[in-house]
Amino acid sequence: MNDHPLDDIWRVIASELRDAVGESLFDVWLAGLQPVEFDGVTLIVTSSSGTGEWVADRFGAVLNAVASSVLATEVTVRVLEGAAPNTPAKTPQAPVAATAGVALNPKHVFDQFVIGAPNRFAHASALAVAENPATAYNPLLLCGAPGVGKTHLLHAIGNYLERHEPGLRVLATTGEAFANDFISALRTKQIDRFKSRHRDIDVLLVDDVQFLISKVRTEEEFFHTFNALRDGGAQVVLTTDRSPAELDGLQERLRDRFAAGLVANIGPPDRATRIAALRKRAQIDQLVITDDGVFDVLADRADANLRNLEGALVRVVAFSSLTGRPLDRELAAEVLDDLGMVRRSVGTRPIGGPSIDDVQRITCSAFGLTREDLLSPSRAGHISWPRQLAMYLARQHTGASLPAIGEQFGGRGHTTVLHACRRAAQRIAAEAQTAELVNSLSAQLSIEARIVDGDRRD
Repeated sequence: MNDHPLDDIWRVIASELRDAVGESLFDVWLAGLQPVEFDGVTLIVTSSSGTGEWVADRFGAVLNAVASSVLATEVTVRVLEGAAPNTPAKTPQAPVAATAGVALNPKHVFDQFVIGAPNRFAHASALAVAENPATAYNPLLLCGAPGVGKTHLLHAIGNYLERHEPGLRVLATTGEAFANDFISALRTKQIDRFKSRHRDIDVLLVDDVQFLISKVRTEEEFFHTFNALRDGGAQVVLTTDRSPAELDGLQERLRDRFAAGLVANIGPPDRATRIAALRKRAQIDQLVITDDGVFDVLADRADANLRNLEGALVRVVAFSSLTGRPLDRELAAEVLDDLGMVRRSVGTRPIGGPSIDDVQRITCSAFGLTREDLLSPSRAGHISWPRQLAMYLARQHTGASLPAIGEQFGGRGHTTVLHACRRAAQRIAAEAQTAELVNSLSAQLSIEARIVDGDRRD
């Protein structure tokens, strides 16, 4: 492998950060951070966009929490301005605001998308739209759980059009960015500018459109934007984590318009797709993996989604780089056990970490609640916030899937868990007191897990 081990570590941290703060915030503020030095205690990263101080203030707590979780030790992340040592200096540029849309990821192209049975139809639909926008499939709605490739296909359409149809005006954004832009336009009385930016285009790509749910005025504006684009012959492509019929809370007329186009569902990757995705990622990163057993172990045990799968590969490669051990089946299995990507169950507690029951117990203790309170339908603030925090801790420490967590929190859906995790991550990033509480609870979970696992081994 050509990269320094620090680059391997940072790729893992960056992947976790993306999940913690959400795609749009990560792309705007954190994607440009570069690792410089790690001495075992302090991780130094640089920002060449002139926003280092703001990023440190806004995201310092979540940077520390994620780095500490990945490296399994207490880590402080320092954000410095300027280019990393021994790299060409870059001319500082103003950060791209969410109101200007979201930059297309240059790595998300059709050639790099791994096609399998669960995503073949969605891939073919996206390619057809890219080759002939605003003809057959309009709108195109890509549906699927997080990490199955929706964003990849959305950006692949944009990248294809920019390359082959440079005259087309393409805007890529997210449901969250659209809402934030609209609110900002109302406050600054620039609604005409907002409408022009979102309607005087040929192709609109919107990721995670479900974010608009229950935002009445924003839904209203999106409805009119959608109609204006369709009536004007523009192509609309949307992604969502569920089908139109399941978008509870979204205006019925919007759901009807989404369903009137082509709805392409993407299922969880099957084993063949998982192995193909791992081989593709290894090829892109120029990783030399001679033991095919590495791919087998990862594909069999880290099967939640493609994002988790690739993150598991990066963790295994990073561990090999740091320890000098050969990259083989045995190492892959050991790293997955140690890092908790997949855990073998013994009773109700997984080996290598706490259970969801453990998370609920310590959360109830910290907030003076009963387990019945935590699992109740109550939306009172003194209950809903501990519940959100407990879901976040369960996601971080148990390796359980979103549906599995939701099931143990009173039968809630995976989108509720995802929302809870994002809200918790935002509070961790914004409130030092919350970050300290999370660190304390995380440490308590880790200590208890080590004690129990030690008793088992004895």
